[in-house]
Order: sequence, then structure tokens, then C-alpha cells
Amino acid sequence: MRTIIRNGTLYDGELAAPKRADVLIADDGTVEAIGVALAAPDDAEVIDAEGCWVTPGFLDIHTHYDAELEIAPALSESLRHGVTTTLIGSCGLSLVVGEPEDLADTFCRVEGIPRDIVLPMLEDIVDWKGPAEYVDHLSSLPLGPNVVGMAGHSTLRTHVLGMERSLDRTVRPDQGELDAMSRLVSEGMEAGLLGMSVNLLPWDKMGGERFRSRPTPSVFARFAEYRRLTEPIRAGDGVFQAIPNLQTRWSFGPILDMSRPRDGRALRTSMLTMMDAPPAMGAYRALGAVANLYNSKLGAHVRFQALPTPFDVYTDGIENPVFEEFGAGTEALHLEDVDARRQLMGAPGYQQMFRKQWTSKVAPRAYHRNLSEARIVSAPDTSLDGRTFAEVAAQRGADPLDTFLDLQATYGNDLRWYTVIANANPGHLQSIVSHPAAMIGFSDAGAHLRNMAFYNFPLRMLKRVRDAELAGAPFMSVQQAVHKLTADIADFHRIDAGRLAVGKRADVVVIDPERLDDSVEEVHEQQMVGFGDLDRLVRRNDDTVRAVLVNGRVAWRGGIPAADLGTARHYGQFLPLGG
Repeated sequence: MRTIIRNGTLYDGELAAPKRADVLIADDGTVEAIGVALAAPDDAEVIDAEGCWVTPGFLDIHTHYDAELEIAPALSESLRHGVTTTLIGSCGLSLVVGEPEDLADTFCRVEGIPRDIVLPMLEDIVDWKGPAEYVDHLSSLPLGPNVVGMAGHSTLRTHVLGMERSLDRTVRPDQGELDAMSRLVSEGMEAGLLGMSVNLLPWDKMGGERFRSRPTPSVFARFAEYRRLTEPIRAGDGVFQAIPNLQTRWSFGPILDMSRPRDGRALRTSMLTMMDAPPAMGAYRALGAVANLYNSKLGAHVRFQALPTPFDVYTDGIENPVFEEFGAGTEALHLEDVDARRQLMGAPGYQQMFRKQWTSKVAPRAYHRNLSEARIVSAPDTSLDGRTFAEVAAQRGADPLDTFLDLQATYGNDLRWYTVIANANPGHLQSIVSHPAAMIGFSDAGAHLRNMAFYNFPLRMLKRVRDAELAGAPFMSVQQAVHKLTADIADFHRIDAGRLAVGKRADVVVIDPERLDDSVEEVHEQQMVGFGDLDRLVRRNDDTVRAVLVNGRVAWRGGIPAADLGTARHYGQFLPLGG
């Protein structure tokens, strides 16, 4: 059945000026016509977009939905906000090849996903033997949004070297092993994967029992290995996603250098992250300047992923990756038993070690560790709710860090608290999202389920842009913002998405700009489908998005999903590189 979207203000993703128009969508899911007062069949489904913005579906270039889409393929937490294309295989992690236990141990602790759910699921479904078969598997799923993917370097390294050798710094892959990993990258790209992701960040740790608390396999590689495996990516004009070591930061230079042309072709490089974080105030300016230099003067093709919102996080106890950046935090998180962890955190010797590392002026850090800004959300002692750790300490006549540790020892994961790690300054955030080297994304959707809720980041960016415009201080036009959320991302990744034009697949969002209000910022907890009694952190703003169409089908309308979303295969598709 055809669909017509009537009387909306159209933003096509191409930076064209907005215009009032109807959009007619054909039976095959493509845009048939765009114009004023279009004729439509009598039986066409009509979406009234009067007063609304009509845009291409948004792209999320950094998710960890690899496991969730196997359990709940509708991916409704992103789709409901207008995200119609998601990228999996980020941070060196993917499910493209490997044994279920290896995949679960590599994936679950890093991304804050329950292993007791994921491992049995993988044991039940994994029957693919390599990237091409994995792509076939993805294509068979009843996806909600479209999916694009990368091969994770940790996954490839584990498969070729074996888990134990992949986690050994002294092991250097021989030529045959490098060739085997390179063939897997090539196979994946031939099947439609975009390329490969790597992760140099040592605070991302292994789960399970066998190699618990070691960094993930990608961390143990040398740059010669990364360079070798980017050869097929460069040759195929694919994408290399790199997570530098955010603690030491020395790895930024070699990664940037890898993007420079070799044999006449630059390496498309997507890096984390352009962010305004207190331990490195102003670093985003330096990254922007360096990216401009490499791209304009040295022929590179590098972009920095950038979240267009404050980087706010919630934490149960210390269940947060930032505590993996120093040894005492990792030692506590090594203990899965929360009572044993509480006991450890109350021990005087441990507290002394924790304090020494927490307050070190020499050891690099990514988290500001300011307990005057960290605020308790809930605790068994409700008198603590809403107060910062520093405020509680002052009332007790105690040191803030001593108070923090004592509360952890007393309440463990029943102590829930909140802080903003980065992007707290609105002016700095405007500068970041406006920068030509910034590529909007980095939601981590599908991961850190109790910590973060950036699923609706496109709406929050549009709110920021509209609010500035209404205040008489615009920093970006709405069409520029839509472009940065759609076609700009699609073009960099060489995927067929991000445009609203005749003949294109109709991935469309209808937004009520009057409802780009405080509701898009509000945080809630919601039970997660297929994950037992786990409550995930979400943002819900169903009045803001009138409708979401994927492949021309109405997937979400009026806050309600289509009846067959997550079971029918006519919504999202696997989108190949260059497709």
C-alpha cells in the first residue's frame, strides 16, 4: 500500500532550503514523488505532517546492538526516535566469526550487557563460520531499522590466534596469521561490511572466568598489525574505525597518519572522540585543528565522532567503565559477587590504594573524579537522595573520597548516582558539533544499559539548534543539522541512506518541532525486552516523533510500533558498503 505524507516542511538531507511539500511513497518502498498537493490513490495511508519537519531517517554510527538485535531485532529504543540506520561492530567487537564463549567474554563486560543472557543465546544461534555467512544471517532477521556492520579486530584476532595468544603482548602474529585476518576483512567487505574497527583503550576488559580483567585482544596488537589489516579497507574504499588510547593519547598521531594517502587513496578513518572533558579541557580544539591539517594539507580522510549532548552517566555502585582506567577500580570490578566487592571496598588497605590512584596527578585519566558534581540518585538511606558526595561528606565532617568509598562499601550496587563526564559547557558543545571534522554519533546504543541513554541524540541535537535559533543566537541552521545527522554520515560511510529524494528508499521521520522540548532530555528506566528483569536507561519522547518509516513502511506512528515490527522482514535491511 502506498503512503503519502502531507503538508510537511521537507528537509532533504542535502542542505537545500526547507520547502513545504508532500511525499508520496510507492509500493516498493521508494519515494515516488515530492511536490505540492500531490495526487495519491484513494487507499493510500495518509500521514498529516502539518506544522512538522519531514526529514530522512537518522543514522547512528556507533552502536553495540550486535547482541540485542538477535533477541529483539526491532531495536525499538532507537527506531522510536527516528534512527533508521544503525552501525554494529564498533570498538573492535563484533559477532562476525568465533565461538560463542569467546564472543560473549569479549563483548559483555566491556559493553555492560548481561553475559548470562548473551552466552546461551549465542550458543543457540551461532552457525555462521565467517563474515559472509554472518551477513547472510543478518539479512535474514526481521530488523526494525537498517543495519550496517564492521568486523571487529578483537573478534578476528581471537579467531585466528586463539583467545590466549590474542591476549599475550609477547605474541606477534606470523605472516600466515596476518594473511588470515586480512582475508577475513576482505571477505567481510565483499559481503558488504564497511571495514574494520580497532580498540586501543586498555580499560575495556574481558569478562567470563578464563581471562577476566585482561584488556580486549585488539589492545595487544602493534601498529604494524593495524596497518596490515587496513590494506584491504583502503583498497576497497571502506571505513576504519579506531578507538585511540584515551589515557595516554599518544596513539592519536599514528592513527591520523594511517589515514594519509597510500597508493593514491586515503583511508576513511572514524575516530573517537571530539569531546569537551575536564581532564583535557580544550582538547577538542586541538583535535579539530589537527584533523583540518591532515585532511586539507596531507590528503587524509579522518573524522571524529561527536556526541551532540552532555555526556551524562548513571552508575550502580562502580559499575561503570571509567573505573577500569585505574587498577583499584579494575580489582573491584573483577569481583562479580557484589557482596565480596563491598567487603573489598571497605578494607582499609584497599581504600588506601584506591585513594592513591584516584588522586594521582601523574596517571592519565578520562574521568574528572569531581565528587562535588557526582550526585546520588537513590540509596537505601533515602536522606542521601539528590545530594552530592561532597555534600554528604560535609554534613558528616568527613573527606569526600572517604565518604564515597564508605557508601560503596555499605550499599554496593544499591547506591545509584549521576555525573556529567563531558560536554557540560553549551558553547563548547556548539563548537564541537559545528566543526567540519565532527561526525555526529557515538551513542553506544545497546551497551552500558544502566549507564547511558543517548538513543535520541538526533532529536536532542535538533532541539539544541532550534533553541538557539529561537533565542536569537543561531549557530547552525536546521538544514545543516539534518545534513550532519543524515547525508553527511552516509556519504562518509559509503552507504545508500540519508537522503529524501525521488527514487531513494523511503526512510523518513516526521517530527513536531514544537515538541522538541524538555521531554527529550528526561531519563526513565524501562524493562528491556528479552533480557529478563533488567531495566535499561532510556529517554522517551513519543509526542515529538509523529511517524517513522523504514523502507517505505510505517514502523512507528503516534508513539505506537507497527503490529508486525520485529517479526516482519519488510522494514530494515542489511545495507552494504557502496550499495
